[in-house]
Amino acid sequence: MAQVAIRNISKEFKTGGTSLLALDNVSCDIADGEFVCVVGHSGCGKTTLLNILAGFLPPTGGEILIDGKSTKSAQSSIGVVFQEYALFPWRTALRNVEFGLETHGVPRKERAEQARHFLDLVRLSDFADTYPHQLSGGMRQRVAVARAMAYDPALLLMDEPFGSLDAQTRERLQTLVQEIWQKTSKTIFYVTHNLGEAVFLAERIVIMASKPGRIRNIVRVDLPRPRDPLSAEFIEIQRAVTAQISEDDHGGPDA
Repeated sequence: MAQVAIRNISKEFKTGGTSLLALDNVSCDIADGEFVCVVGHSGCGKTTLLNILAGFLPPTGGEILIDGKSTKSAQSSIGVVFQEYALFPWRTALRNVEFGLETHGVPRKERAEQARHFLDLVRLSDFADTYPHQLSGGMRQRVAVARAMAYDPALLLMDEPFGSLDAQTRERLQTLVQEIWQKTSKTIFYVTHNLGEAVFLAERIVIMASKPGRIRNIVRVDLPRPRDPLSAEFIEIQRAVTAQISEDDHGGPDA
């Protein structure tokens, strides 16, 4: 598990003679084992913040500490799942899941056992010897989730992981990710445009405002699991989050 401290993060991009302030003084704490979803309009800095957390981008200002260490020092304890599957086409599902274990020097027999365990966790044990092009989009993304978790990262970052999937597949994978999180107690930072998905998955929802990107509000989701998207309580939280994001459209108090 990981405890994450995001402290006064700013990020400015410069191209030619112009500059864009993508993030402005973003601060947030994420507890060990917590599932946090981040929502907001395109361009509000959600993915930029995730990339800084992952160590892919340096911040212009501020710092991020994972269990008290800088993101650079903690990179080996971070797993990332992107919207695009990013699987190696020449590797089977099993060999894709083994990849992170290989880079961490895990012996062949042990890494095969661990990879099979995580394929089983995402319900793909029967497809271990199948190549990515032989799998559906939802199955490929399940392989990507298994690969990100196989070497037991303390923090799992997920960037719109089901955004390109059809509605039914997305709902099934939301349920699967929730089950995996409950079994493993991973700390998860999950970026999404889908507000229903955020309410279904998160313990807290971070609502971002744009121009520049910053935190507008953080909403706690105190609903029992499994959650019913048709319940009055679920719909009320989704409506409240939608209203706050809509303030960005109409020049609300923090826009």
